[in-house]
Amino acid sequence: MNICRIATVPFFVMNHLRDQIKHNVKAGHKVFVISSPGDDIEAFCKALGARYHQVDICRNISPVEDFRALISLIRFFRLNRTDIVHSVTPKAGLLSAIAARISKIPVRLHTFTGQRWAKLSGPVRLISKACDRIIVNLSTQCYADSHSQVEYMVKHGICKSGKVRVLGFGSLGGVNLKRFDRNRWRPFNEQIRNEVGIPLLSKVITFVGRVTKDKGICELVDGVIQLSKELNEIQLILVGPLEPQLDPLPEETLEKIQKSRNIHMVGYYKEPEKYLSISDLFVIPSYREGFGNVVLEAAAMELPAIGTRIPGLVDSIVDNETGILVPPKDAAAIATAMHSLLADEDKRIKMGRAARKRVQQYFDREYVNELVLKEYNTLYMHWLQRG
Repeated sequence: MNICRIATVPFFVMNHLRDQIKHNVKAGHKVFVISSPGDDIEAFCKALGARYHQVDICRNISPVEDFRALISLIRFFRLNRTDIVHSVTPKAGLLSAIAARISKIPVRLHTFTGQRWAKLSGPVRLISKACDRIIVNLSTQCYADSHSQVEYMVKHGICKSGKVRVLGFGSLGGVNLKRFDRNRWRPFNEQIRNEVGIPLLSKVITFVGRVTKDKGICELVDGVIQLSKELNEIQLILVGPLEPQLDPLPEETLEKIQKSRNIHMVGYYKEPEKYLSISDLFVIPSYREGFGNVVLEAAAMELPAIGTRIPGLVDSIVDNETGILVPPKDAAAIATAMHSLLADEDKRIKMGRAARKRVQQYFDREYVNELVLKEYNTLYMHWLQRG
């Protein structure tokens, strides 16, 4: 089969689709990757045995640029006799759904990893929801990376029950359990703490993701500052990039981060497990989320998670078993949950072990990759039989 994976930005391909692409190539299929340009993406694809094709896909609405990208996709699909198109991310999903339908691609797939319109309002929200409906209607099959996300989409009229499915127990790509293994990093723990500037005996809370307002960073920072008044030896590590153009943090929050001796911003790091390895607790207080695969990565590192009770995170965190769920936008609730786990070591360790066991049982990357490949084979064979 000729398989084409499409995402708006290279970052998503390189961080979330790597092992699936590799798995498909290993199975003997020709795999193409399409995204906007970016450093190292072509070499990245070549190393996996895939072929990269650049299409400039804007994240925001841009009629002229979107039309150019659409035409480029149509040309590519027709020239390369694509059998399966599988997109992720909203803009890539919309453009590839339209282009693949026009090009009469046999199997057209899209995976939803969260709803961008969930926290929008007015005409922008309506347009964003309409785009998701177009993706669903033009695709052969759509997927979501969590069951609660499917329920949310049905509830808001994006799709009918059954049109969007979840493969296995959810997640976009599962977890590489060999990579996310706490034991690999134990010899380097003291060195990592020294690099960040964290005392040896301090309790460490870590967040991994975009350091933005909609990830709940404002509430997390306030919660940590509140908690530091009760527990002196706590430290917060924020691992991930700021996005000042798309979703900036308020100046007040940035000032609190800069002034606090308990908060460390390390920026984007390609091996977040380095910081997870010295952590006692993982916190993800998002306003919206897909499945929250980073929760599974933290879980594989034997970390219990505190997250918000929203679609996606209610699937990746089992409340009071692998972590604690709190209301969104509630700094006090975050502080209380963090205190309850940091003050009870036995409970924290028990939850962390339960979290890794759950990942081993349901979210091993090899298992998830095989589910995706079987889905490709089933849908393609079904099309051949119909033809």
